Amino acid sequence: MQKPLVSVICLCYNQARFVLETLESVVAQDYALVEMIIVDDASEDGSKELIDGFLERYPDVPYVDIKFNVGNTTAFNQGLKLATGKYVIDLACDDLLVPNRISEQVEFFEEQSENVGVIYSDAVYISEKGKETKRHFQSGQYEAYEGDVYLKLIDTYFVPPPTMMIRKYVLDHLGGYDKELAYEDFDFWIRSSRDWGYAYQDQVLTRIRRVKNSHSDTLYKYEDKKVASTVLVCQKIRKLNRSELEDEALARRLRYEIRHAFLTGCHQEVEGFMKLLIEIDKSDLFYKCLRRLNFGINLSVMRQMIHWVKYAR
Repeated sequence: MQKPLVSVICLCYNQARFVLETLESVVAQDYALVEMIIVDDASEDGSKELIDGFLERYPDVPYVDIKFNVGNTTAFNQGLKLATGKYVIDLACDDLLVPNRISEQVEFFEEQSENVGVIYSDAVYISEKGKETKRHFQSGQYEAYEGDVYLKLIDTYFVPPPTMMIRKYVLDHLGGYDKELAYEDFDFWIRSSRDWGYAYQDQVLTRIRRVKNSHSDTLYKYEDKKVASTVLVCQKIRKLNRSELEDEALARRLRYEIRHAFLTGCHQEVEGFMKLLIEIDKSDLFYKCLRRLNFGINLSVMRQMIHWVKYAR
């Protein structure tokens, strides 16, 4: 039986320290049918020159050289237009694939029903210098879920995004990532899981690099613009929900988002979250009071201190 082609869309933005190691991890795969696509989103740190050198060795690799920064979602979509594989991997150019990542995931995916649109796996986190720190699912912080995960994804984070392999027809059906958003993960999870199942593969197949000022490191910094994208995703969830249980899950998500947005000075976003929460639960007095305080108090310093105490180890 013919094995499927896998498209790996390598997204680079100012990742000169890591880009070559990432690209080489794709080249080193023990699976032959890999279509690598490189997209550089107007890097200014020398990444382009390193990519040019890589392409001298691999001239057949498609390359999208974006002249003005457009952001992750639009950059990925430009790479997706070139992809011809059955499956797609979205790979940031600071993360690494282990050598058997694609072969193991293809074998696992081919065993799934057509209703499974996304698979994901365990991962190991590494420092900027490449030192392993912890595994995603062995930390005890997260639990893996499978099947219809829409409800879980509304108010629970558990999928490590770099580990995902996605059926291309799912991405095509969704129109790729939403280019209006500053980040893609939450929105993609919600839209894809509404109609397709997820499957978990209990193997470490990706090395995820924790880099200072990355998306996960900067989310909920003071007046973070990405929070506006979360408001838009929650609005989508409200429209996609089909049950009272799903609305209850959204209410939990909204309360979480309101607290963090309030403490980081994202006042307009607090208002957006509050409007949705009141639609679902008009009797929530605590959050009605918080809404009144929204534009009159700034607790971002307290939020930063709490975050430091919790995570600075």
